[in-house]
Amino acid sequence: MTWLVPLPVVMPLLGAAATLLMFRRPRVQRAISVSVLTATLLVSGMLLVLAADGPLVVAVGGWPVPMGIVLVADQLATLMLVVSSAVTLCVLLYSIGQGGADGDEEHPLSVYHPTYLILTAGVTNAFLSGDLFNLYVGFEILLAASYVLITLGGTETRIRAGTTYVVVSLLSSVIFLAGIGLIYAATGTLNMAQLVERLDALPDGVRLVLQGMLLLAFGIKAAIFPLSAWLPDSYPTAPAPVTAVFAGLLTKVGVYAIIRTETLLFPGGRVADLLMVAALSTMVVGILGAVAQSDIKRLLSFTLVSHIGYLLFGVGLASRAGLSAAVFYTLHHIVVQTTLFLVAGLIERRGGSTALDRLGGLARTAPLLAVLFFLPALNLAGIPPFSGFLGKLGLIQAGAGDGSALSWLLVGGSAVTSLLTLYALARVWNLAFWRTPVAGPVAAPLRSSRLMVTSTAALVVAGMLFTVAAGPLYSLTDTVAADLLARSPYVRAVLP
Repeated sequence: MTWLVPLPVVMPLLGAAATLLMFRRPRVQRAISVSVLTATLLVSGMLLVLAADGPLVVAVGGWPVPMGIVLVADQLATLMLVVSSAVTLCVLLYSIGQGGADGDEEHPLSVYHPTYLILTAGVTNAFLSGDLFNLYVGFEILLAASYVLITLGGTETRIRAGTTYVVVSLLSSVIFLAGIGLIYAATGTLNMAQLVERLDALPDGVRLVLQGMLLLAFGIKAAIFPLSAWLPDSYPTAPAPVTAVFAGLLTKVGVYAIIRTETLLFPGGRVADLLMVAALSTMVVGILGAVAQSDIKRLLSFTLVSHIGYLLFGVGLASRAGLSAAVFYTLHHIVVQTTLFLVAGLIERRGGSTALDRLGGLARTAPLLAVLFFLPALNLAGIPPFSGFLGKLGLIQAGAGDGSALSWLLVGGSAVTSLLTLYALARVWNLAFWRTPVAGPVAAPLRSSRLMVTSTAALVVAGMLFTVAAGPLYSLTDTVAADLLARSPYVRAVLP
């Protein structure tokens, strides 16, 4: 069944070519895109089941390992594939609904669908990459597509914000490429399984430089403080579905790369203290920025940055419990953060704005919208018994188990960040949904199609399922963490 492994990359690329050829037929484009992403989700689910017996490995083109490109579908990669495929499918349906409601004025379908599928192919390729250069290619594919999507519509605001995004992304790509070059010069290979042995043989100083370059590149992509200043200014200007998929997925690709390289290539926690300090700074600075915002999209952007700190906390602990909780929280956060940005899009259409001083009374005038916001907001804030609470509890328990002074500081920072997240989201609830509608002229509401609401509701339900299935999911992420720390299952699968 290894022939399934390349499909999550190949199918979106073929779908992109097909939708490009059908640029004059929007309905055919929509049918192709939905079919391709549905098939990608099904294949990803099958790969997740198959990976339980061990990683699936494919040498692309039949080249012997480690000469050619290797795709590796282990449990971590397939978990990320399943969640990302479900999220991209729901966001696609939302964008189709929005495009239909808007008469396609902001969503030129002839460009949108091929670009969106190429973005999906870049994300899946990054998750499945078994060598650093192919990981770089995956990043470049998704970034090239994201450059188009973030400036969709070509307004002055989007072009200005997109320029910042492009410059920062290019900088991280240059650092990543330079790091790859140095790693190849030092070891003679870029295959990650082969690098396990060869990096261990390098002097500690050389290893530290190589590790630092990869962390710097991935830290920019994951929006870790102080490399996160670009995000709150870039994401909110894009169309709602684009912002949602960027917020949910793109930073997590950077987090995934950090988890993969720190556990497989640079184990032992040599930079654990640095990661812990970065985690605490990202949490605190991000959430303080969120508290100060008066616009829902910018507030959510800062909470996105803040919660990347939780994920880094688990990686910095470099323990089985910490990694297990970090993987669990990553999966949860992809779904919940995407959902909240989609809800913000619905709020903007209903209230004419996402500025809190111009909103009010939505709980009475749009009760369904209030429910769609309320549930993921509680989940993100970490209110029991939601999965956000379970993920944070796992991280706090892992930090307490570590017992170091820095870990206890992170435990306190996690608790404070969670309370401030609750405060920031409660403020949105009070001002946008609960208080009396503001007086004065407001923009006429735009119609939200049934497809937009249904796809958002599907993600809300998916977030609830994380809570219902938290036990089995935590068992799975615990196995993932054990395999990551052992390294041998991955290496034996690639280099038998």
